[in-house]
Amino acid sequence: MPPSRLNRRSFLGRGLLGVVAGLGAPAWAAEPGRARKLATGKSKPLSLDELSIAGAGRALATGAHTARSLTGHYLRRIRDLDKRGPELRAVIEINPDATALADALDAEYKAKGPRGPLHGVPVLLKDNLDTADRMSTTAGSLALAGVKRARDSRVAAKLRQAGAVLLGKANLSEWANFRSSRSSSGWSGRGGQTRNPYALDRNPSGSSSGSAVAVAANLCCVAIGTETDGSIVSPSSINGIVGIKPTVGRVSQAGIIPISHSQDTAGPMARTVRDAAILLEALVEDRLELAGVFDPHGLRGARLGVPRKFFGSHERVDRVLEDALAALKRLGAEIIDPADLPSTGQFGEAEMEVLLYEFKADLNRYLAGLDASAPVHSLKELIGYNERHRALELPYFGQELFVRAEAKGPLTSPEYLAALEKCQRLSRAQGIDAVMDKHRLDALVAPSEAPAWPIDLVGGDHSIGGGGCISPAAVAGYPHVTVPAGYVFGLPVGLSFVGRAHSEAVLIKLAYAFEQATQVRRPPRFAPTPDWAR
Repeated sequence: MPPSRLNRRSFLGRGLLGVVAGLGAPAWAAEPGRARKLATGKSKPLSLDELSIAGAGRALATGAHTARSLTGHYLRRIRDLDKRGPELRAVIEINPDATALADALDAEYKAKGPRGPLHGVPVLLKDNLDTADRMSTTAGSLALAGVKRARDSRVAAKLRQAGAVLLGKANLSEWANFRSSRSSSGWSGRGGQTRNPYALDRNPSGSSSGSAVAVAANLCCVAIGTETDGSIVSPSSINGIVGIKPTVGRVSQAGIIPISHSQDTAGPMARTVRDAAILLEALVEDRLELAGVFDPHGLRGARLGVPRKFFGSHERVDRVLEDALAALKRLGAEIIDPADLPSTGQFGEAEMEVLLYEFKADLNRYLAGLDASAPVHSLKELIGYNERHRALELPYFGQELFVRAEAKGPLTSPEYLAALEKCQRLSRAQGIDAVMDKHRLDALVAPSEAPAWPIDLVGGDHSIGGGGCISPAAVAGYPHVTVPAGYVFGLPVGLSFVGRAHSEAVLIKLAYAFEQATQVRRPPRFAPTPDWAR
């Protein structure tokens, strides 16, 4: 989760890509032309840039490509843009079995045909989702480097079942950004600092930093992120991609390193709404009805509310969003403005209480299930590990949230139960449901997040403003879709669609119609700094 929401080296094994390192700009960073050359020169064939799931399916069907050649393409891009070149540090580990997986799927395709739209599609998983293979699952922490899992997370299992190639693990804000209130999003002890591909001196946001950057920079076809409060939506917005935070419970939490069982969920991150929806369909435990959602006229007659309290922090962001609202009107939507949530800003302290209590309980349960060879099996032991390895794990910021969580009691504590009730009541019945009932809305629309702020390992994250409607849906456990809406100094800004529980199909339909009409997204150029002329 991004700290802004709540105050907000190769170490082991041949697959690890990052090192704990400073942020000194590489020598080539002063040569934007070289950055563009790297982006397109070593990653041929160019026809695979911005490849969609459907495009991958067509390539396999026509024989133009195989799962192996697609996998090889992304492995080369990771080599050229992540480990070298701009050194994005988005990928923390390559799956040593990725090529073998692709070969097996090619043989199956030839013998039986495709399993579905994800057959042979290379996917990156955030490094907090268990995989029962030769990769580690570490939440970015050196404490778990090299520790293997006996079972796939439910998400990984469903991706394998769908025929996806598990390409590797994506870097993230360590422990999903729930370690310090002064952290730098995208930094982990195991992977170093992930860079924003639109401006390399800017933060990628978190905690699904690597997943977002990898998708934006075409290091994979699609990726999986996780969110507690903003960790899918914020990095998706800031890196110019589509992110879907589903209703909590629709995607299984099994085998995911946790923060909070009441707010955690995995979700898809992609370059298009269609790809994000297809990936989500493969992840959900129930049925996601996508019939009719890919309709370019899907905004006609929709009633959309504008929570104005999320505007006004940055005039350039407001300008982008006003243009987006005008586009929604032209596309046939009825805009109800304002349509503010009556409980905006009232549950921040209660949310932190819930997260601290649940983090201790949920993480202790997860760590207790690790193999006996793991160096930590509880939050208390993890705090001790970090203290003993301060130079590697605590070089820039501390673990005060760990310490606060460790001091909490059980989930039967009256303090926890009162905070949970307050959060759910204010975010649901007196929040999103209340405003949607009052105005008979199909969705709320607002700025997703501020543009990317500078990377700062000294002071930590400091959002430059611009609003952001992330927390209400996160606390309520309701769905949230972000789609590219524009740029501020060349930095992406997203438009959010928020709705009631289990309204993903409605939000996807609205977001798809907006995306098809506006076609805002453009690939990153790996510039050393923002484009101040824009």
